Amino acid sequence: MTVRDSQRAKVYDAEQLVRGVFDRADEYDIRTVELYGSHLTLPIERRFASVESVQSYVEKVLELNWIRAQWDRAAVPVRVRPRAGTTAAHYESAESVLAVPLHIGATAWALRELVILHELAHHLESDPAAAAPHGPEFCGRYLQLVDGVVGPEAALLLRATMLGCGVRLG
Repeated sequence: MTVRDSQRAKVYDAEQLVRGVFDRADEYDIRTVELYGSHLTLPIERRFASVESVQSYVEKVLELNWIRAQWDRAAVPVRVRPRAGTTAAHYESAESVLAVPLHIGATAWALRELVILHELAHHLESDPAAAAPHGPEFCGRYLQLVDGVVGPEAALLLRATMLGCGVRLG
């Protein structure tokens, strides 16, 4: 039985908004944003040039001690491959494969840290058949990854945006 993925669209909406904030920070070289009256200085979000650079990043993230200590699935290697389609990155749990589209026009929108951490949050799910793919537990893992890898400011922005979009967090 597959668990219904009732908040997928809300998670994607929140992520698109957050990616837009990071894109504007890069474009205008202004890293400080106001969020509910607080000023945050956004960290730099890593961008990747190739499938090989994403593969190296994924391996390094999964080797972090705090990730290994928290999630048993961190010990399971992930293979990164290019995706033929251009619409979305995705994770294939049966083979532990992360597929990323390389380019849409002149941009490589999926070759960025927040997208890769989203897919790693799927990988770290211990029982994919028992949990909604974008349910509260997934969102909690994703936020923990963003907090520990990108930084607490990025996680705060993502958390607030998710909540604003009606996402339930676990």
